[in-house]
Formats: sequence, structure tokens, C-alpha cells
Amino acid sequence: MSETSKLHKESSPESATVYVITCSTSKFKQLKAKQQPDDESGDIIERLAASAGHKIAGRQLISDSKPMIRKVIRGALSNRDVDVVIITGGTGLSSTDVTFEAISPLLDREIPGFGELFRKISFDEIGSAAMMSRAFAGTIKRVAVFCLPGSPNAVRTAMEKLILPELGHLIGLAQGP
Repeated sequence: MSETSKLHKESSPESATVYVITCSTSKFKQLKAKQQPDDESGDIIERLAASAGHKIAGRQLISDSKPMIRKVIRGALSNRDVDVVIITGGTGLSSTDVTFEAISPLLDREIPGFGELFRKISFDEIGSAAMMSRAFAGTIKRVAVFCLPGSPNAVRTAMEKLILPELGHLIGLAQGP
């Protein structure tokens, strides 16, 4: 690790406040029907973030709908305590996967390395199907935003290998001068 990176990490916040969003039309329909949907990916994000010492500001299960995604992310961003929003679902190639289209126009800054590294790690784990992931990250109003696939294994990979190891560092840079 370079001295500059080491200094940045040392001066970065140790704890962040996280907002978790799951985009799944089928799970949202279950919720609307007063059923208890299984949200394993959202559970993984919440559990791993909390066990790493981060606070959970909120969590929502929503439909794969551009207007709904934008409304919920704007609501999360209106909470001044939120440092990071992590979205799971809607990053594939089907016509109903609209997280990329909903969020990417809102980004102030893109973090292209996140998606590149995620696909590389995924390729090592699952092979060429990794190229179909549109996982991405960026910042909106000094808040880090990560958009992950809906697969629990993909979420675990992203959280453990990319997001959590750099979260304080990223928040420090995003919220710095």
C-alpha cells in the first residue's frame, strides 16, 4: 500500500451510516400481498455492514421501477446521516432490470473501478457469465452509492472483497474538501 493510501485510510471514518435498498418486483408483490418475502441479499448487506461496525439508517424493499428507485434513493439521500446507499437487484440484462438506468443519470461521480473489479472477481468465481453484470458505483451529493446484483453470492463477494475493505476510505474522500 502506498504511503498516501495509508494516510488516507488512517484519517478516514471508521464507521459509516448505510441505507439498504432491495429492488425486486416479485418480492415487492409479496410484500404488498402482506406476505413476508425472503430478502437474503438485503439481509447479507445489513448483517455484514453491522458486523463491520457500520450503522444501518434504513432498509427498503421496492419494485424494479425507475420512478420508485429514484424516489427511494432521493429519500435516502435526504437523510443527512446517510453516508452510503447499497442497492441490490436490477443490474442484469433483462428488460425489467432498470437500476442502472434509474441511478446512473443521478451520479455526480462514477467509480468505474468498482464494476471492473467486481466483474473480474466474479469471473474468477463463476466464469464468463460475469460479463452480464452491470454492477456499478459512484457518488451522489457526497454519498457513496453501490448497485449490486440480486444474487446473495454476488452481494457477499462485493461486500467482503470490495465495499467493506474500502468504505471508510471512500467516504472520507467523497465527503472531504
